[in-house]
Amino acid sequence: MLQPQIILLKEGTDTSQGKAQLVSNINACTAVADVVRTTLGPRGMDKLIHDDKGSVTISNDGATIMKLLDIVHPAAKILVDIAKSQDSEVGDGTTTVVLLAGEFLKEAKPFIEDGVHPQSLIKSYRTASYLAIEKIKELAVSIEGKSLEEKKHLLAKCAATTLSSKLIGGEKEFFASMVVDAVIAIGDEDRLNMIGIKKVSGGNMRDSFLVNGVAFKKTFSYAGFEQQPKKFLNPKILLLNIELELKSEKENAEIRLSDPSQYQSIVDAEWNIIYDKLDKCVQSGAKVVLSRLAIGDLATQYFADRDIFCAGRVTEEDLHRVAAATGGTVQTSINNVIDEVLGTCECFEERQVGNERFNIFSGCPSGRTATIVLRGGADQFIEEAERSLHDAIMIVRRALKNSTVVAGGGAIDMEISRYLRQKAHEIRGKSQFFINSYAKALEVIPRQLCDNAGFDATDVLNKLRQKHAHPSGEGALYGVDINTGGIADSFANFVWEPAVVKINAINAATEAACLVLSVDETVKNPKSESAQGEAAASAMGGRGRGGGRGRGMRRR
Repeated sequence: MLQPQIILLKEGTDTSQGKAQLVSNINACTAVADVVRTTLGPRGMDKLIHDDKGSVTISNDGATIMKLLDIVHPAAKILVDIAKSQDSEVGDGTTTVVLLAGEFLKEAKPFIEDGVHPQSLIKSYRTASYLAIEKIKELAVSIEGKSLEEKKHLLAKCAATTLSSKLIGGEKEFFASMVVDAVIAIGDEDRLNMIGIKKVSGGNMRDSFLVNGVAFKKTFSYAGFEQQPKKFLNPKILLLNIELELKSEKENAEIRLSDPSQYQSIVDAEWNIIYDKLDKCVQSGAKVVLSRLAIGDLATQYFADRDIFCAGRVTEEDLHRVAAATGGTVQTSINNVIDEVLGTCECFEERQVGNERFNIFSGCPSGRTATIVLRGGADQFIEEAERSLHDAIMIVRRALKNSTVVAGGGAIDMEISRYLRQKAHEIRGKSQFFINSYAKALEVIPRQLCDNAGFDATDVLNKLRQKHAHPSGEGALYGVDINTGGIADSFANFVWEPAVVKINAINAATEAACLVLSVDETVKNPKSESAQGEAAASAMGGRGRGGGRGRGMRRR
């Protein structure tokens, strides 16, 4: 007797499962890794991405590219997530993490096709990642206990390594020292927005400069602004969140008059209110008045007559940075302004930068903020420079907090690969193969560095394997030499990266690979067109589809 068919899922549901499904997911992830593969390293290429709105982005930052690619494959989206998490956690190594995850899966694919159970692979990969991270911690060199000058020098090397793979790599020393000064200026402050990056097109990269304080573009100004002084030494700064504008009270008040002569007294009262506010600003002794809301033409002229500089409609972020730098507090009322709420700085001036005017506060007592003013030709170029500096700032902050660095240029990857291969021999059973394949996957970093620079990857990798195999361990710091196409001591050449970048990358890539390997079935529910149609109909029906069936009033 035939068994009746059991219908479990809605008709039209797409299910795919088993080995074929897993292999298809691995292929999708490998395809994503292939997109960013060529952007790795100092000789990496850039990607030009333009969307349906017509905006063009040129970048070689892995996280930016992954965000802009509209990836729809559910398994491949995991790689986008790990790139984002690497970017928010450490700032750099986004391409590395995607490449490693792609390579781990690529190495796992033949085992899956041969019928190995994915859980065996996952267990071995987790063991291998644990061993790799322990080895990184062992190889890391601490920069703790050095003097500030030495520390600055070492941090600049880390920043230069990050910047070497970016568009502004040609000026990496110039920008690296700028980034280090900016990060040291904000001290222990955790909020990244305390480092402002302002972009001014025109000029060349070397015209960029760092302000040890706050700089922002001149705001919209009224007549009388040009008569105000544009430079002060040790001024007091008043920060407001109120309007200094003559406003008629017609919006929120109703006045009934019995005698037309009373009208004048009401107009006078409005003028007295604004003059009273302005008088209190002047009496506070402030020479620079900034407000988040508008400062009108009357107030501008009033301040100009009294040699006071004012700027209205300052963005909230800039106002908070001025408050943090100058030690002032933003006021929401102008009554009893005491000296404690006023900020101060050594020098305030308005300066021309390209075709923009900038208000610059320098020599701030609290100091916990800095501003980098970026110059450059094309807008896309400046945008990419900003993204590159963001990576470098994150790296320097991480290196300051977790003060250990490792050798870059593929050196650390080769050393872990060698260590895991050696460790694999001590492990019994199938795991030996899987850990070996994990070790082989780590070699993708130096191999890709060679490919992107146009060198013979096989030749360079053989040299590196031979160097790292020295029993004395003298070759542990050798990586790819991008300039000559051979191998060199990365540590001696100052190609450094914070250990936390590598640890995070290996952790995230292994997690992502294990996650993809653990999926054995994908269920895709159909978007029932009839259901959509019903929803649309009910939405339309909600709007008074009475059909005139209500009881009308009886006619008399």
